[in-house]
Amino acid sequence: MRFLLNLLWAIFGGGFISALEYLLAGLLCCLTIVGIPFGVQCFKLAGVALFPFGKDITNTRGSAIGFAFNVLWLVFAGIWIFLSHLVLAVPLAVSIIGIPFAFQHVKLAVLALAPFGVDVREKL
Repeated sequence: MRFLLNLLWAIFGGGFISALEYLLAGLLCCLTIVGIPFGVQCFKLAGVALFPFGKDITNTRGSAIGFAFNVLWLVFAGIWIFLSHLVLAVPLAVSIIGIPFAFQHVKLAVLALAPFGVDVREKL
């Protein structure tokens, strides 16, 4: 079931486009040494954006550096990514078929607010 939902997500739910955007942003961030931690988070978000069904997102114990990076991320990118996922979730939530995809966009929106200190794992 996860495979089918992930396939439909990648084609119709905006997963492929979102993952591609995260990958490009991650590559741009990794061009500078300072941007590498932000690029790594973009790659993490790209993996979740491409195949979100069957992923479990848990908060790990954060550090002061992670908090500072989350604040920088929130100011420069997090708000815009959050809003874009919400804009994509609203029309999907209108139809019954799109509700699972809307939930995934909301999950990605929350993850996009503060990706540092978050662990993404496969559900068992």
